Amino acid sequence: MRAARLIRMVLLLQTRRSMTAAELAERLEVSERTVARDALALSEAGIPVYADRGRAGGYRLVGGYRTRLTGLGRDEAEALFLSGVPSALREMGLADAASAARLKVAAALTPELADAPHSAAQRFHLDAPGWWQPTETPGALPVLAEAVWDDRLVTARYRRRDGSRAQRTLEPYGLVLKAGVWYLVARADGDPRVYRVDRFGSVTPLGERFERDADFDLPGFWEERAAAFARSILRETAVVRLTEAGTRALRYATDRAAAEDALARGETDEEGLTTVTLPVESLDVAYGQLLALGPECEVLGPPELRDRMARAAERTAELYR
Repeated sequence: MRAARLIRMVLLLQTRRSMTAAELAERLEVSERTVARDALALSEAGIPVYADRGRAGGYRLVGGYRTRLTGLGRDEAEALFLSGVPSALREMGLADAASAARLKVAAALTPELADAPHSAAQRFHLDAPGWWQPTETPGALPVLAEAVWDDRLVTARYRRRDGSRAQRTLEPYGLVLKAGVWYLVARADGDPRVYRVDRFGSVTPLGERFERDADFDLPGFWEERAAAFARSILRETAVVRLTEAGTRALRYATDRAAAEDALARGETDEEGLTTVTLPVESLDVAYGQLLALGPECEVLGPPELRDRMARAAERTAELYR
């Protein structure tokens, strides 16, 4: 514990010309007296920690003591500090490790690159969860993250979409954070599959490791599977006639890719109204989505959806009479 703290103190002093005892105590989460003892221990170990006395005093390293990474350019250094989503690292239990890694890299940067972490952080911020979504961490996530890093088999109890439960032995290949929801990509019975992490009831790491397929491409697999999933859930169609405003709003009210494809195939009449055949998940889902377009959208079919929209329009009109 103390050894790790001493190393961190050296790294902090490498990133700053000088730090007061109070600043070091806050960053290291110890008392100022402990900071003084640690500085003395470092000095006795041959690390040139110098204490400046007085109101403007503090601790600093002398003699150019530092460890450098050679060949690291500014664009590479700034990109390195964009490589993680803080909330995701925290949920996986890797926040401390990531913080230590960033600190080590920052300490190793040459003086002309020392502002790279700050310049990147002030220009770009990644916020993964969707709007108005709760950010509860799935209980199984840290265990799965450790298994992914370690290529370790796990047995897991999983709740399917229909509510039934299954128990499987999985080879956890990777984790994906999509719109605030965590997914596990794992091999089961030899095939790669996707599981929602919040549906795992229990996960038990096994003593056995699996041999990872070196050719497996997680980003490529996810992109292909996500596109296939989006297409698979659009099982119904609705025929709608849209105003110009409706054509602009359609892609925001329904599946974007399906809307853009439907609009590209649509026909516009002399009055400027565009008729499209829109793939939808279900008529119930379509009702809620198209209702949001109000008078900018007229449903032409199927008849049951048109009747339902008409009744909703009548009830809405009655409210405003």
